[in-house]
Amino acid sequence: MTFRKFAFNNVVRNKRLYAAYFLSSMFTVMVFFTFGIFAFHPSLAGNEMNASVKTGMNISAGIIYVFSFFFILYSMSSFLNTRKREFGLLMIQGMSVRQLRRMVFLENMLIGFFATIGGILLGLVFSKFILLIAENVLVMEAPLNFYFPIHALLITFGSFTLLFFFISLFVSYILRSRKLIDLIKGNKKSKGEPKANIFLTILAALLIGSGYAVALNVEGVAVIAVMLPVIIVVIIGTYLFFTQLSVYFIRKLKKNENLFWRKTNMILFSDLSFRMKDNARTFFMVAIVSTVAFSAIGTLFGFQSFITANMNTNHPYTFSSYSPVDQEQHEVEFINDTLKKENIESIHDETLLRYYEINQNTVLITKQSEFNRFAKLLGEDTIDIQPGEVKVVEFKKSKFGHTEKLLEQTISLTSGETLIPEGVISSRALPTLASYYVVSDQDFERLPNPTREEYYHVWQVTKGEKNTLSASKKILEALPDYEFYSRDYMIHEVNKYYGLVLFVGLFIGIVFFVSAGSFLYFRLYADLDEDKQKFRSIAKIGLSEKELKTVLTKQTAILFFTPIVVALVHGAVALTALSHFFYYDITKVAVSVLGVFLLIQIVYFYIVRFFYTKQIKAVL
Repeated sequence: MTFRKFAFNNVVRNKRLYAAYFLSSMFTVMVFFTFGIFAFHPSLAGNEMNASVKTGMNISAGIIYVFSFFFILYSMSSFLNTRKREFGLLMIQGMSVRQLRRMVFLENMLIGFFATIGGILLGLVFSKFILLIAENVLVMEAPLNFYFPIHALLITFGSFTLLFFFISLFVSYILRSRKLIDLIKGNKKSKGEPKANIFLTILAALLIGSGYAVALNVEGVAVIAVMLPVIIVVIIGTYLFFTQLSVYFIRKLKKNENLFWRKTNMILFSDLSFRMKDNARTFFMVAIVSTVAFSAIGTLFGFQSFITANMNTNHPYTFSSYSPVDQEQHEVEFINDTLKKENIESIHDETLLRYYEINQNTVLITKQSEFNRFAKLLGEDTIDIQPGEVKVVEFKKSKFGHTEKLLEQTISLTSGETLIPEGVISSRALPTLASYYVVSDQDFERLPNPTREEYYHVWQVTKGEKNTLSASKKILEALPDYEFYSRDYMIHEVNKYYGLVLFVGLFIGIVFFVSAGSFLYFRLYADLDEDKQKFRSIAKIGLSEKELKTVLTKQTAILFFTPIVVALVHGAVALTALSHFFYYDITKVAVSVLGVFLLIQIVYFYIVRFFYTKQIKAVL
């Protein structure tokens, strides 16, 4: 048998351990290849939007590539640790350090080669489906038809072949260390039960608590100012939480005799206590990587929800337009004709907006009848203002109204009377985010000459909503200099450009989350041989199959859900801080994103638990 055949057989014999590494690497290659398909697609050329798409895809591919390097490097380190006894036996049989390094290099290159080929083939199989999703998410003007991506294929194959080559070199190089060889030769030794430092335990709670308190109590631009310090504090606190606070908590549970001696808890707590040092780093890494995935995707979806909601709030009418009083109204006639040709029925209304100089500020003042007419169009309550009264109207959910300032000012009439504003109304009837005054019709006629006037037209569509987008495009193309607004068209344009960010962020978040799941898989299977020996011995003194399944379920659940629960809490706090920054509630978005990730983790847990339990039961 040749040396290459020996390395190949090693991979085949360890297929259980290499399965997660191979599948995760293949998935990463597939994602990178998919981005390549988009970046080199013939339809993504020619205009500014498509250039932005290509740039975003290239940057994202770079992020995934860099992350892949560290992910694969970590995976290989895990494999080396789990194969210490195997390496030791090989060296006892006469294998030299040089041959050992060569074997590890060949094994990793073999897995890398097939993972790269598999990822490319998987990307080709699902490319049409993914292109169809991208076409809808990115709101593309031209369809993203399938094509054979030669450029993407060559770049993906070359990039990941190079990546696996350098990682294989690096991993084989570190095997030169005499200290590592000593570890490889020896059996796995107990590291002893870890002990918690009471000072660091308290510090962990204080760091996480203070980080949460600051993040949840700041608003507006202050969220950005405290973001970096909070992130640093919470990361340090999370590391101490797993290395100190969790150890302290487990030791306290062990001292509770009623709990410790109940059923199989002794096995569970003792195992947790001795493995916490090994698990702590994995828990920390998974919690941080998962938090990044949760927060990134939640932020992207939350920001999209915020933009869309603001568009709908700030533009309550389907169409609106402004024009100077000295401008002819043929534009309005053209808009009406276009809507008619597009089979759109709407209610059209107009008013003359008048702005007055009050204490060196230009303020809109309207009369009760005009305000009520537009309020009815939106289904809002009408108002009744008596002569001599003035109300301040602030735009609903607006932070830019200067309402308090308007309440302190007065309005002078031509009759010499002075009107004092009293009371505030919240409405979207007229199109100004700044607050304004509404007076009675009688008082409105006695106002001085305005400093500025403009016509305001609105169209509220009642039938034919599906044609508003095409009608908007025709109007904007025919009247490029006319101040015309279409709510649906603006949302469409925002989604067209923002869809790229959302699509890219979603893919990167999924890669991070899958990697976090792989880390947990590696950690679980690293102790498989030890668990087999342990449970074989315990089974001899009376551990039933049902009790074995209970212990394994609890152990696997703690491994899978402890870091994820921490990540979910971190993500929830981060998204709450984001909502304070925008002054917009994204609770539904946050619950949806975090809920989907939790559901995926639950499904993954049951799959891994099934196969892990099967492996343990096979040796009993």
